[in-house]
Amino acid sequence: MVVVVLLVGAVGVWFLTRAATPKPGLTTADIPALQVTPARVQPGSAVPVSLTAADPVALRQQPTAQQPSSLTDWANRVTAVTGVPEPAVWAYGNAELAMRTTEPGCHLTWATLAGIGRVESNNGQFGGAHLLPGGAESAPVIGVPLDGTGGVRNIPDTDHGRYDGDPVYDHAVGPMQFLPATWAEYGADALGNGQPDPENVNDAAMAAAQYLCVGGRDMGTASGWWSGLMSYNDSAVYGQKVFGLADSYARQAYAARNAVGH
Repeated sequence: MVVVVLLVGAVGVWFLTRAATPKPGLTTADIPALQVTPARVQPGSAVPVSLTAADPVALRQQPTAQQPSSLTDWANRVTAVTGVPEPAVWAYGNAELAMRTTEPGCHLTWATLAGIGRVESNNGQFGGAHLLPGGAESAPVIGVPLDGTGGVRNIPDTDHGRYDGDPVYDHAVGPMQFLPATWAEYGADALGNGQPDPENVNDAAMAAAQYLCVGGRDMGTASGWWSGLMSYNDSAVYGQKVFGLADSYARQAYAARNAVGH
């Protein structure tokens, strides 16, 4: 198996500085279906009109048949202006919509997730890897061993090498760079297939969203946004990079939407 090793300074993310929140998030102009009566997503069903609390994540095992057309159209437009891969944009947008339902007070935006994804793994493209249509990585993205050298934390193995292939030390894994222990607590099954996978951007983005929104955090405020980013990676430089990228993505998407009149 080919393994892509992500060389990030200390820890890709150890879920354990003063900026306004990147905006905007998705709007009803982006996703008209948000105004339609929610319909539960079922495998093999017609295109769903929205997301519900009972089933907050749209299934994507068969991307061409199962994606909500409005979310897919939006993701394609955002990809065209930002260069972020469409599977990643779709996953970030889907996670934002899910949080609107399950954690409405969090106000997390897709752009924040995209900024994190860019810093962590170039949105799933680190080292020549790429995202497949269903959101999986073409090759695992694995961080450096957390062996206490080179400025990284010393974190002995917690997953018996299940996710990172190392039975001695842990590594951050996947497009959002989760540690195995953190994934064990926050891992998400965004595809509804019973197999949460940190190497799948749909699952990883949903888990990151749930983590950022934990404890009633409001990512729509400057203090809440900064607190969330520092919990994700306790580095002011990291937070500043994510903010700049998230703000740029949001502005590009907003400008493109206005340019076409919707």
